[in-house]
Amino acid sequence: MAKAYWVSVYRSISDPDKLAAYAKLARPAIVAGGGRYLALGMPARAYEAGLNERTVLVEFPSVAAAVAAHDSPAYQDALAALGNGAERDLRIIEAAE
Repeated sequence: MAKAYWVSVYRSISDPDKLAAYAKLARPAIVAGGGRYLALGMPARAYEAGLNERTVLVEFPSVAAAVAAHDSPAYQDALAALGNGAERDLRIIEAAE
């Protein structure tokens, strides 16, 4: 079974307090779902059409585990806390093997 990666890019952050509330709930929910944070923060460099946006990369044992973590009640609580505090692009992709 191939690993999966959860890639989240923050297009904009309009309410840092809501983002902080989200982060407090999201991290334990993601870790409980088998996620392992590999990188988070602003890019060291952005090339070609890349944008300088906050990015989060989380590794999961499988696509199913990543989807289950996203759909879990604990992570849904984190999303509710975030509300309209940020505009994000979240993708789950399967590792190339």
